[in-house]
Amino acid sequence: MIRHGIRSLKQVAPSIRAMSSQANLTSLNADNEGIAVLTLQRPPVNSLNLDLLQEISKSLDEVSKNKFRALILTSASPTVFSAGLDIMEMYKPDMKRAELFWTTLQEVWLKLFESSYITAAAINGHAPAGGCLLATSCEYRAMVSGKFTIGLNETALGIVAPTWFMGSFCNTVPSRQAEIALTTGKMFTVDEALKVGLIDDVATDKEDAINKCKGFIKKFDRIPPLARAVTKQKFRANTTQWLKDNRKADVAEFLGFLNNPKIQQSLEMYIQSLKQKAK
Repeated sequence: MIRHGIRSLKQVAPSIRAMSSQANLTSLNADNEGIAVLTLQRPPVNSLNLDLLQEISKSLDEVSKNKFRALILTSASPTVFSAGLDIMEMYKPDMKRAELFWTTLQEVWLKLFESSYITAAAINGHAPAGGCLLATSCEYRAMVSGKFTIGLNETALGIVAPTWFMGSFCNTVPSRQAEIALTTGKMFTVDEALKVGLIDDVATDKEDAINKCKGFIKKFDRIPPLARAVTKQKFRANTTQWLKDNRKADVAEFLGFLNNPKIQQSLEMYIQSLKQKAK
């Protein structure tokens, strides 16, 4: 659920029609074939704070509004797709902001996971925790080769991943492998992720990853869009229904987690360790 660290450098994204957010935390660029590329660009590691989540949510609305046929999600950083939820949203938080933060994350996941348009992730760096959630919310994943890792590592940090995080992961990875990975907090190398089905292909670089995503999207050229969308949503309905039925309880559980003194102590220790590493 939480990660923080490392530094990003520059944004690289194909653009024909650009719709950058005012805060410049994301950029949305669409080509003439109706494929939009949503780039996360919050330095240094695309940590998911409230502002970034709100921009992602707006961008997903823009994709739906413009009736784009597909979305590719990627990162402006050359080494990190997304480092997951921003720890500072959880450390000694304003509880009203924390509630908005969590409900916005819920909305982003629902919009992405059950979208009617085709979704693919060009994973060009590390994708722990919330970064893995974004990737597994898409229908296809191409990951750049290298010493990058991906996974839901919450248990390794003493945290329990929310039920819908697990559901998104189990929609991608076979149940037995998913249970072992979730209980051990395993971070998969690129090769391991490919072997277990957490990613679908390995790319040489970001451009290649985006091209592989476009190749996946092209598979649906002759498939009626409505039939494809409804089939996808029916297939994913059990996973999304849990959150729809339990949204308030899920928020309450998250806020209760933040109010736990032991959790706050752990977060403080984690922040201090990051400051030491920064030195």
